[in-house]
Amino acid sequence: MTKFVKGNEAVVMGALYAGCDLYFGYPITPASEIAHGAAKWFPMLGRTFVQAECETASINMMFGAAGAGKLCMTATSGPGFSLMQEGISYLAGAELPAVVVNINRAGPGLGNVYPEQSDYTPAVKGGGHGSYQTFTLAPASAQEMFDLTVKAFEMAAKWRTPAVVFADGLQGQMMETVEMPSDELPRPDFSEWAAQGEPKTRTNLVKSIYLDAAQQEQFNRHLQDKYAQMREDAIGEAYLADDAELLIVGYGISGRIARTTAEELRKAGVKAGVFRSVTLNPFPRQMLASVAKGRKIMCIELDAGQFADDVRLNLAKAGLGAEAANVAMINRMGGEVVSVDDAVKFAKEMV
Repeated sequence: MTKFVKGNEAVVMGALYAGCDLYFGYPITPASEIAHGAAKWFPMLGRTFVQAECETASINMMFGAAGAGKLCMTATSGPGFSLMQEGISYLAGAELPAVVVNINRAGPGLGNVYPEQSDYTPAVKGGGHGSYQTFTLAPASAQEMFDLTVKAFEMAAKWRTPAVVFADGLQGQMMETVEMPSDELPRPDFSEWAAQGEPKTRTNLVKSIYLDAAQQEQFNRHLQDKYAQMREDAIGEAYLADDAELLIVGYGISGRIARTTAEELRKAGVKAGVFRSVTLNPFPRQMLASVAKGRKIMCIELDAGQFADDVRLNLAKAGLGAEAANVAMINRMGGEVVSVDDAVKFAKEMV
Protein backbone atom coordinates (compact mmCIF):
# COMPACT_ATOMS: atom_id res chain seq x y z
CA MET A 1 0.00 0.00 0.00
CA THR A 2 1.24 3.50 -0.87
CA LYS A 3 0.28 6.72 0.93
CA PHE A 4 1.27 10.36 0.49
CA VAL A 5 1.58 11.53 4.08
CA LYS A 6 3.42 13.79 6.49
CA GLY A 7 6.42 12.32 8.27
CA ASN A 8 4.53 12.58 11.56
CA GLU A 9 1.66 10.55 10.14
CA ALA A 10 4.14 7.95 8.86
CA VAL A 11 5.32 7.49 12.45
CA VAL A 12 1.80 6.53 13.56
CA MET A 13 1.42 4.10 10.65
CA GLY A 14 4.76 2.53 11.48
CA ALA A 15 3.75 2.09 15.11
CA LEU A 16 0.53 0.35 14.09
CA TYR A 17 2.35 -1.99 11.70
CA ALA A 18 4.81 -2.77 14.50
CA GLY A 19 1.90 -3.92 16.65
CA CYS A 20 1.87 -1.03 19.11
CA ASP A 21 -0.92 -1.53 21.65
CA LEU A 22 -1.05 1.81 23.40
CA TYR A 23 -0.22 5.45 22.70
CA PHE A 24 0.19 7.85 25.60
CA GLY A 25 0.88 11.45 24.70
CA TYR A 26 0.41 15.17 24.96
CA PRO A 27 0.41 17.27 21.75
CA ILE A 28 3.22 19.75 21.10
CA THR A 29 4.23 21.51 17.89
CA PRO A 30 5.81 20.34 15.55
CA ALA A 31 4.95 16.78 16.70
CA SER A 32 1.19 17.24 17.18
CA GLU A 33 0.13 15.28 14.10
CA ILE A 34 1.47 12.14 15.76
CA ALA A 35 -0.96 12.54 18.65
CA HIS A 36 -3.74 13.54 16.25
CA GLY A 37 -3.13 10.51 14.04
CA ALA A 38 -2.90 8.15 16.99
CA ALA A 39 -6.15 9.55 18.43
CA LYS A 40 -7.87 8.78 15.12
CA TRP A 41 -6.31 5.50 13.99
CA PHE A 42 -5.50 3.61 17.20
CA PRO A 43 -9.17 3.24 18.34
CA MET A 44 -10.22 2.38 14.76
CA LEU A 45 -7.90 -0.65 14.90
CA GLY A 46 -8.77 -1.75 18.43
CA ARG A 47 -5.72 -0.10 20.02
CA THR A 48 -5.72 2.38 22.90
CA PHE A 49 -5.02 6.11 22.74
CA VAL A 50 -4.73 8.14 25.95
CA GLN A 51 -4.13 11.88 26.00
CA ALA A 52 -2.25 12.39 29.24
CA GLU A 53 -2.37 15.61 31.22
CA CYS A 54 1.31 16.27 30.55
CA GLU A 55 4.51 14.69 29.24
CA THR A 56 5.54 13.49 32.70
CA ALA A 57 2.29 11.57 32.99
CA SER A 58 2.75 10.16 29.47
CA ILE A 59 6.13 8.60 30.18
CA ASN A 60 5.00 7.15 33.51
CA MET A 61 1.95 5.61 31.86
CA MET A 62 4.44 4.05 29.45
CA PHE A 63 6.28 2.50 32.39
CA GLY A 64 3.11 0.82 33.63
CA ALA A 65 2.08 -0.44 30.19
CA ALA A 66 5.56 -1.70 29.29
CA GLY A 67 5.87 -3.42 32.65
CA ALA A 68 2.69 -5.32 31.80
CA GLY A 69 4.24 -6.49 28.54
CA LYS A 70 2.42 -4.13 26.20
CA LEU A 71 4.00 -2.44 23.18
CA CYS A 72 3.63 1.28 23.79
CA MET A 73 4.87 4.62 22.56
CA THR A 74 4.73 8.36 23.00
CA ALA A 75 5.83 11.34 20.91
CA THR A 76 6.87 14.85 21.79
CA SER A 77 9.26 17.70 21.02
CA GLY A 78 12.10 19.37 22.95
CA PRO A 79 10.41 20.78 26.09
CA GLY A 80 8.30 17.63 26.46
CA PHE A 81 11.32 15.42 25.86
CA SER A 82 13.07 17.21 28.72
CA LEU A 83 10.18 16.36 31.04
CA MET A 84 10.36 12.69 30.03
CA GLN A 85 14.02 12.11 30.93
CA GLU A 86 13.41 10.74 34.43
CA GLY A 87 10.82 8.30 33.10
CA ILE A 88 13.13 7.13 30.32
CA SER A 89 15.78 6.42 32.95
CA TYR A 90 13.23 4.35 34.91
CA LEU A 91 12.29 2.42 31.77
CA ALA A 92 15.96 1.68 31.11
CA GLY A 93 16.54 0.76 34.75
CA ALA A 94 13.68 -1.74 34.66
CA GLU A 95 14.75 -3.00 31.21
CA LEU A 96 11.41 -2.21 29.63
CA PRO A 97 10.84 -1.85 25.88
CA ALA A 98 9.13 1.37 24.83
CA VAL A 99 9.38 3.84 21.95
CA VAL A 100 9.74 7.61 22.31
CA VAL A 101 9.60 9.84 19.23
CA ASN A 102 11.21 13.28 19.46
CA ILE A 103 10.42 15.74 16.67
CA ASN A 104 13.13 18.25 17.56
CA ARG A 105 12.32 21.98 17.64
CA ALA A 106 14.65 24.89 18.32
CA GLY A 107 15.76 25.63 21.87
CA PRO A 108 16.83 26.02 24.61
CA GLY A 109 13.77 26.85 26.66
CA LEU A 110 10.58 27.25 24.68
CA GLY A 111 12.59 28.28 21.62
CA ASN A 112 10.42 28.08 18.52
CA VAL A 113 8.73 25.44 16.38
CA TYR A 114 11.36 25.41 13.61
CA PRO A 115 13.74 22.46 13.08
CA GLU A 116 16.91 21.82 15.04
CA GLN A 117 18.98 18.79 16.00
CA SER A 118 19.98 20.24 19.35
CA ASP A 119 18.38 17.47 21.42
CA TYR A 120 21.20 15.21 20.24
CA THR A 121 22.78 14.77 23.66
CA PRO A 122 19.69 13.70 25.65
CA ALA A 123 18.40 11.64 22.72
CA VAL A 124 21.67 9.80 22.13
CA LYS A 125 23.53 9.87 25.43
CA GLY A 126 20.59 9.58 27.81
CA GLY A 127 19.42 12.78 29.48
CA GLY A 128 18.25 11.21 32.73
CA HIS A 129 20.15 9.84 35.71
CA GLY A 130 22.26 6.69 35.75
CA SER A 131 24.56 4.97 33.27
CA TYR A 132 21.88 3.92 30.81
CA GLN A 133 21.53 4.11 27.04
CA THR A 134 18.70 4.08 24.54
CA PHE A 135 18.63 2.64 21.03
CA THR A 136 18.42 5.81 18.92
CA LEU A 137 17.46 5.97 15.24
CA ALA A 138 17.58 9.00 12.93
CA PRO A 139 15.23 8.89 9.92
CA ALA A 140 15.91 11.04 6.85
CA SER A 141 12.61 10.73 4.94
CA ALA A 142 8.93 10.06 5.44
CA GLN A 143 9.61 6.48 4.36
CA GLU A 144 12.19 6.13 7.12
CA MET A 145 9.84 7.80 9.61
CA PHE A 146 7.73 4.71 8.95
CA ASP A 147 10.51 2.14 8.61
CA LEU A 148 12.60 3.27 11.56
CA THR A 149 9.57 3.53 13.85
CA VAL A 150 8.95 -0.13 13.05
CA LYS A 151 12.66 -0.79 13.65
CA ALA A 152 12.51 1.06 16.97
CA PHE A 153 9.86 -1.34 18.29
CA GLU A 154 11.91 -4.29 17.07
CA MET A 155 15.08 -3.04 18.79
CA ALA A 156 13.27 -2.03 21.98
CA ALA A 157 11.89 -5.56 22.25
CA LYS A 158 15.15 -7.26 21.31
CA TRP A 159 17.31 -5.32 23.77
CA ARG A 160 14.67 -4.54 26.40
CA THR A 161 15.52 -0.86 26.40
CA PRO A 162 13.73 2.35 25.46
CA ALA A 163 14.20 3.24 21.79
CA VAL A 164 14.18 6.82 20.51
CA VAL A 165 13.20 7.93 17.02
CA PHE A 166 15.01 11.25 16.66
CA ALA A 167 13.75 13.53 13.89
CA ASP A 168 13.05 17.26 13.51
CA GLY A 169 10.33 19.70 12.54
CA LEU A 170 11.16 19.57 8.83
CA GLN A 171 10.85 15.80 8.68
CA GLY A 172 7.69 15.81 10.75
CA GLN A 173 5.91 18.28 8.50
CA MET A 174 7.18 17.34 5.02
CA MET A 175 4.94 15.15 2.86
CA GLU A 176 6.33 12.25 0.83
CA THR A 177 5.22 8.91 -0.56
CA VAL A 178 5.45 6.00 1.89
CA GLU A 179 5.29 2.31 0.93
CA MET A 180 3.79 0.09 3.62
CA PRO A 181 3.73 -3.70 3.91
CA SER A 182 0.48 -5.62 4.11
CA ASP A 183 1.19 -7.48 7.36
CA GLU A 184 2.16 -6.50 10.89
CA LEU A 185 5.37 -7.70 12.49
CA PRO A 186 5.16 -10.88 14.60
CA ARG A 187 4.38 -9.89 18.17
CA PRO A 188 7.16 -10.51 20.72
CA ASP A 189 6.47 -12.67 23.78
CA PHE A 190 7.19 -10.76 26.99
CA SER A 191 5.68 -13.30 29.39
CA GLU A 192 9.12 -14.37 30.64
CA TRP A 193 9.56 -11.09 32.52
CA ALA A 194 6.34 -9.02 32.29
CA ALA A 195 3.99 -8.56 35.26
CA GLN A 196 0.64 -9.43 33.72
CA GLY A 197 -1.17 -10.93 36.71
CA GLU A 198 -1.69 -14.29 35.04
CA PRO A 199 -0.46 -17.53 36.66
CA LYS A 200 2.45 -17.72 34.20
CA THR A 201 3.70 -14.24 35.06
CA ARG A 202 2.51 -13.82 38.67
CA THR A 203 5.98 -14.23 40.16
CA ASN A 204 7.60 -11.74 37.75
CA LEU A 205 8.87 -8.56 39.33
CA VAL A 206 9.57 -5.39 37.38
CA LYS A 207 11.88 -3.04 39.27
CA SER A 208 14.81 -0.64 38.98
CA ILE A 209 15.84 -0.55 42.64
CA TYR A 210 18.75 -2.48 44.19
CA LEU A 211 19.30 -1.46 47.79
CA ASP A 212 22.56 -3.41 47.98
CA ALA A 213 25.45 -1.52 46.34
CA ALA A 214 27.10 -4.72 45.08
CA GLN A 215 23.85 -5.80 43.40
CA GLN A 216 23.43 -2.36 41.85
CA GLU A 217 26.94 -2.52 40.44
CA GLN A 218 26.35 -6.03 39.09
CA PHE A 219 23.16 -4.84 37.38
CA ASN A 220 24.97 -1.85 35.88
CA ARG A 221 27.69 -4.12 34.51
CA HIS A 222 24.96 -6.26 32.98
CA LEU A 223 23.55 -3.15 31.29
CA GLN A 224 26.95 -2.12 29.92
CA ASP A 225 27.48 -5.63 28.53
CA LYS A 226 24.09 -5.40 26.84
CA TYR A 227 24.87 -2.01 25.36
CA ALA A 228 28.15 -3.35 23.97
CA GLN A 229 26.21 -6.16 22.27
CA MET A 230 23.79 -3.58 20.82
CA ARG A 231 26.58 -2.44 18.49
CA GLU A 232 25.80 -5.42 16.26
CA ASP A 233 22.66 -3.54 15.17
CA ALA A 234 24.39 -0.26 14.27
CA ILE A 235 23.36 1.07 10.84
CA GLY A 236 25.17 3.51 8.55
CA GLU A 237 24.85 4.44 4.89
CA ALA A 238 27.60 5.45 2.45
CA TYR A 239 26.94 7.30 -0.82
CA LEU A 240 29.49 8.14 -3.54
CA ALA A 241 32.20 7.31 -0.99
CA ASP A 242 34.35 4.80 -2.90
CA ASP A 243 36.63 7.38 -4.56
CA ALA A 244 35.81 10.39 -2.39
CA GLU A 245 38.49 12.83 -1.28
CA LEU A 246 36.03 14.69 0.94
CA LEU A 247 33.55 12.80 3.14
CA ILE A 248 30.45 14.73 4.23
CA VAL A 249 28.92 13.28 7.38
CA GLY A 250 25.42 13.91 8.70
CA TYR A 251 22.20 12.34 9.90
CA GLY A 252 18.50 12.97 9.51
CA ILE A 253 17.66 16.04 7.46
CA SER A 254 21.36 17.02 7.49
CA GLY A 255 22.13 13.69 5.83
CA ARG A 256 19.82 14.67 2.96
CA ILE A 257 21.53 18.04 2.65
CA ALA A 258 24.88 16.22 2.64
CA ARG A 259 23.74 13.98 -0.21
CA THR A 260 22.68 16.88 -2.46
CA THR A 261 25.84 18.79 -1.53
CA ALA A 262 28.00 15.86 -2.64
CA GLU A 263 26.13 15.64 -5.94
CA GLU A 264 26.66 19.37 -6.59
CA LEU A 265 30.34 19.11 -5.69
CA ARG A 266 30.74 16.20 -8.11
CA LYS A 267 29.35 18.40 -10.88
CA ALA A 268 32.02 20.96 -9.99
CA GLY A 269 34.80 18.37 -10.17
CA VAL A 270 35.19 17.78 -6.41
CA LYS A 271 35.18 14.09 -5.44
CA ALA A 272 32.77 14.21 -2.50
CA GLY A 273 31.00 11.35 -0.77
CA VAL A 274 28.57 10.99 2.11
CA PHE A 275 28.31 8.95 5.27
CA ARG A 276 24.96 9.04 7.05
CA SER A 277 24.54 7.66 10.54
CA VAL A 278 21.16 5.93 10.63
CA THR A 279 21.58 4.76 14.20
CA LEU A 280 23.03 7.43 16.49
CA ASN A 281 23.30 4.94 19.33
CA PRO A 282 24.84 2.50 18.74
CA PHE A 283 27.02 4.69 16.52
CA PRO A 284 28.16 2.87 13.35
CA ARG A 285 31.82 3.41 14.23
CA GLN A 286 33.45 0.74 12.09
CA MET A 287 31.31 1.63 9.07
CA LEU A 288 32.34 5.26 9.38
CA ALA A 289 36.01 4.33 9.84
CA SER A 290 35.95 2.14 6.75
CA VAL A 291 35.03 5.09 4.49
CA ALA A 292 36.75 7.91 6.42
CA LYS A 293 40.37 6.71 6.44
CA GLY A 294 42.67 9.17 4.70
CA ARG A 295 39.88 11.58 3.82
CA LYS A 296 38.92 15.09 4.84
CA ILE A 297 35.77 15.06 6.97
CA MET A 298 33.02 17.69 6.95
CA CYS A 299 29.96 17.51 9.23
CA ILE A 300 26.62 19.18 8.52
CA GLU A 301 24.28 19.67 11.46
CA LEU A 302 21.60 21.87 13.00
CA ASP A 303 23.08 22.33 16.45
CA ALA A 304 26.23 23.59 18.16
CA GLY A 305 28.43 20.64 17.17
CA GLN A 306 27.22 17.76 19.32
CA PHE A 307 27.21 15.34 16.39
CA ALA A 308 30.63 16.50 15.13
CA ASP A 309 32.03 15.81 18.59
CA ASP A 310 30.66 12.26 18.38
CA VAL A 311 32.17 11.82 14.92
CA ARG A 312 35.57 12.89 16.28
CA LEU A 313 35.21 10.57 19.28
CA ASN A 314 34.28 7.56 17.18
CA LEU A 315 37.01 8.18 14.62
CA ALA A 316 39.56 8.41 17.44
CA LYS A 317 38.27 5.21 19.04
CA ALA A 318 38.55 3.51 15.65
CA GLY A 319 42.23 4.48 15.48
CA LEU A 320 41.80 7.38 13.04
CA GLY A 321 43.22 10.13 15.22
CA ALA A 322 44.48 12.25 12.32
CA GLU A 323 41.08 12.27 10.65
CA ALA A 324 39.37 13.01 13.99
CA ALA A 325 41.62 16.00 14.64
CA ASN A 326 40.68 17.60 11.31
CA VAL A 327 36.89 17.21 11.31
CA ALA A 328 35.32 20.47 10.10
CA MET A 329 31.71 21.52 10.64
CA ILE A 330 29.14 23.76 9.00
CA ASN A 331 26.06 24.33 11.14
CA ARG A 332 23.00 26.49 11.71
CA MET A 333 20.92 26.91 14.86
CA GLY A 334 17.70 28.48 16.07
CA GLY A 335 15.57 26.90 13.37
CA GLU A 336 17.73 27.98 10.44
CA VAL A 337 18.82 25.23 8.03
CA VAL A 338 22.17 24.79 6.25
CA SER A 339 21.64 25.50 2.55
CA VAL A 340 23.22 23.37 -0.15
CA ASP A 341 24.86 26.49 -1.60
CA ASP A 342 26.52 27.33 1.72
CA ALA A 343 27.60 23.72 2.24
CA VAL A 344 29.13 23.59 -1.28
CA LYS A 345 31.01 26.85 -0.65
CA PHE A 346 32.31 25.59 2.71
CA ALA A 347 33.42 22.30 1.14
CA LYS A 348 35.29 24.03 -1.70
CA GLU A 349 37.22 26.08 0.85
CA MET A 350 38.23 22.84 2.58
CA VAL A 351 39.61 21.17 -0.53
